[in-house]
Order: sequence, then structure tokens, then C-alpha cells
Amino acid sequence: MTTIYRDFDQAALDAEYNLRAAVAEHPAYFARWARDSAAVRATHAFRLDLPYGERPRERLDVFLPAAGLAPAPLLVFFHGGYWQAMDKSDFSVIAPGFLAAGIAVALVNYTLAPAGSVALMVEEARAAVAWLRREAEALGIDCARVGVCGHSAGGHLTAMTMLAAWPDMGLPAPRVFCPVSGVFDLEPIRLCYLNRVLGLDAAMAAATSPQRLIEAGTSLPRTRLILAVGGRETAEFRRQQADFAAACAARGLAPQIVAQDEDHHFSIIDRLAEPQSRLHQALAASLTQS
Repeated sequence: MTTIYRDFDQAALDAEYNLRAAVAEHPAYFARWARDSAAVRATHAFRLDLPYGERPRERLDVFLPAAGLAPAPLLVFFHGGYWQAMDKSDFSVIAPGFLAAGIAVALVNYTLAPAGSVALMVEEARAAVAWLRREAEALGIDCARVGVCGHSAGGHLTAMTMLAAWPDMGLPAPRVFCPVSGVFDLEPIRLCYLNRVLGLDAAMAAATSPQRLIEAGTSLPRTRLILAVGGRETAEFRRQQADFAAACAARGLAPQIVAQDEDHHFSIIDRLAEPQSRLHQALAASLTQS
């Protein structure tokens, strides 16, 4: 066996990150999210495709809670898809539970690979959050109560947004960050099958890895950090979160870990959407508490 990364040969490393192969029923999740998201858009008021930049996919949708609750806390969500697939429209389904709690929801698109690099996606994610905060008054949003959440590749973008130089943008860091099933070290991504589309080299992978940046001394904001990964996810995804949590804690940012033991990589999205779930409640509480 030729070791490619840690104890993995190429086939084993590819299997750890091939989540669609790991969850045979994934097409049913995608179809249900798309169907239920379309129903949400048909029954809830929202603002579609607001431009936060000039590139075609630099667009976001904003759902606002019932009139009279403004300015509302805001949850910003970045979808997954391994930086190369999916769309904000697939995830409108997460909005209703937060709207019922008086929390606005913004769903963000970004330039996907191979048209965009991971570094560009990081820039876009940070720009989207900054734009929403600068437009907060016009949108009916409370700039002081903003949270950023993302799933999988979106979890990576959430962590990289946490590490942005917020003071240089004239803004305090958002109140809470919640990477769900996040990827925090891109070195195994560079070494597995995914890199055929992403085109990462070693320097690019290090420069866009939250784990590596924190270990190298990048400043952590004074914020809240919530982490969740499914107990039925692959060993690499569980390791990614454990290593990231340890790195943050060592630098003084102790995360709140929300256990989702029964979930795999796709079912955990349902927990985010469910008001009765631990994950939803932790995130909603962090945004609504004074």
C-alpha cells in the first residue's frame, strides 16, 4: 500500500471524501430539498437574487420574518457541494424554522469550480456577509446580530469568513459562526479525486485552510463558534471537526459542540431546518439572546 495521506492510500482517501457514494440514498435528499424549497418560496416573502458583487453567481436571497419584527437577527447560509455543485435555491427549506423565531435568513451563491478558485469563493463569501451588514438597515436586519452558517464546503467558507480581517472592513465580526460538517484542512482535498476539478496546489490548499491558518497564528475574533458533524459521517469528516475544534480552543475560542450522533452528511441538513433539533436551537438561541 502506498500512503497518500495519513494512513490512507489513494482509494481509501477518495472513499473518505466521496460522500455521495457513502450515502446511497442521497438523490432522495436532493429531490426533497428542491421540492420543499420551491414550496417555501411559494409561501414565504423573500427578495430574490440580490447582487452583492458583479459576477453572475454573486447573488443572494433574503427571507424576512413577519412584519413588525424588524430589525431582525440574520442567519447567512452557504450551501455545500464540494465547491463545484448545488445552488442557494436548493436550501430555502432551512428558512421557515428560523423565520418563525424572528430570524431573517440569507442564502448565498458563489462562483463554483472550475469557473472559480477556492480563493475566489472565500473572497465572495466574505464580501456577501459584509454587504448584508452594510445594507442591514435597508433590509430590516440587525447588524449586531448576524450569524454565519454553512454545510460541508459551505462550512469551510463559514470558517474562512470567521478568519476575515473584520476591523479592516470597518465591521465587527459577526456574532456567531456555525460550520456544519465542515472541511477545515484542504490538504486531503488536494490529494483526493476532488482536485481534478478544484485544481488546488499545496500553497493554495494551505492558504485557504482554516486549520492551517489558525495553527500559523491568524487572529481569531471574539465571537461564538458552534460546530456539528454527523456521527455517521466518514472518519475524515469527524477528524476534520475534532482537529479544528482543538485548534480553536488552543487559541482561546472554545466551540460549542452540538452532537448529532444519528446523522450522516446529508441528514444533518434536516436537523438544521428542524426547530426542535439541538442544532437549530443552539444557532437560533445564539442569534436571539441579548
